[in-house]
Amino acid sequence: MHINVVCVCGVEVKSVSVTEGDSVTLESALAEIQSKDMIMWRFGPQDFLLAKISRDDNKGENFGDVTDEKSRDRLKLDNQTGSLTITNSRISDSGLYTVSSRTKGDTPLHTFNLTVYAHLPVPVLIITSSQSSSSVQYCSVLCSVVNVSTVSLSWYKGNSVLNSTSVSDLSISLSLPLEIDCLDDSYSCVVNNPISNQTTHLNLCQPCLDCICCYGSTEAGIRLALSAVVAVATVAVLFCDIRSRSHQKRVN
Repeated sequence: MHINVVCVCGVEVKSVSVTEGDSVTLESALAEIQSKDMIMWRFGPQDFLLAKISRDDNKGENFGDVTDEKSRDRLKLDNQTGSLTITNSRISDSGLYTVSSRTKGDTPLHTFNLTVYAHLPVPVLIITSSQSSSSVQYCSVLCSVVNVSTVSLSWYKGNSVLNSTSVSDLSISLSLPLEIDCLDDSYSCVVNNPISNQTTHLNLCQPCLDCICCYGSTEAGIRLALSAVVAVATVAVLFCDIRSRSHQKRVN
């Protein structure tokens, strides 16, 4: 969970970021709910009453107009402090949350801007072509991720960024091509959002043979294995052919 504090129009807003499925607790800023007090949590620009809790007449907690049973089951209120916990967070939980106290005239004690990010996919690498120029071989590699939003996709050589692209709101597929010198160092493709990242490494085989790029995938392993089998079979055929010709000469 990541927390940042900013001021908007004189109001302190805490930015809280989590990954989908994580639990997040929004603190009420109270050590203990006082007698006759009521703590209220509101959500969204329309101040939808999300939850409230009171020690008055042992009324306990109440989840306002939340009619969705699954959503209600994911909300927990601390009986002592009134802090709100959201379990199994969803993308739809993103938004503004305010907590207020009845004894303080409903003035917000805290305002939170919660952002729930989706889990990031692992980048997929596809070798699209190979070519030679002046005795130097190249691979054209495409790095892709699908169904992403608010992410950046970047190619790295070591710790240096070679190129990058990003998307903000829409859930789309994102691709980034790169032409790589086969005899050069290792590369990696990274997809990241403000709180997490996923990386796929591309390690080039030495010596470079027909621009085969290896990145730990089953496909690359199969290609190398087949190449080895073909090479062994070729040697075996040649050896058998030589022995056969030698035998025929002795017979004649």
